[in-house]
Amino acid sequence: MNLKLNIIVAVSENMGIGLNGDLPWRLRKEMAHFAKLTKHTQDPQKKNAVIMGRKTWESIPAKNRPLAGRLNIVLSRHIQELGDDVLVRRSLEDALSCLQEESLGNLTENVWVIGGSSVYKEALTSPFCHRVYLTRVLKTFECDAFFPEIPEDSFKIVRDSAVSEDIQEEDGITYKYQVYQRVIDK
Repeated sequence: MNLKLNIIVAVSENMGIGLNGDLPWRLRKEMAHFAKLTKHTQDPQKKNAVIMGRKTWESIPAKNRPLAGRLNIVLSRHIQELGDDVLVRRSLEDALSCLQEESLGNLTENVWVIGGSSVYKEALTSPFCHRVYLTRVLKTFECDAFFPEIPEDSFKIVRDSAVSEDIQEEDGITYKYQVYQRVIDK
């Protein structure tokens, strides 16, 4: 598997991504966009992997865990097991290593990092990080978790045919999708 890591995140104008272990907004269409991107594969025999920290895992309503149609990988130094269809790894590096093993690598098409802050920060600096799928929520929200700045010298905005370039509006909140790609894949 030629490992390319994608980050997917929604941020407020102040780069906030969460408050008290939850999203600061409720945007159903934006969540559908997240599901569509993280589930879609070219090869119907393969799945995508979603990598998340323990707090992100716990923020997903129990009835929606694990995220359906995707290989869920939870990063934790303390939890050993979370049941069927969920892998637990100690670090992002461990998760990426297991995805490169032949047994999983042949079954996995895309790898998505879905949160939280520290996992995003580490993924952004990973040599495997290829793209950042960012939803800019055009409003400031009170947040206690934030997305790191995207290094302008390392990433540029690109077009992706799977992502609308139009301004979105839902429940009085406007947002837009942006796709950043690493300028120099290391």
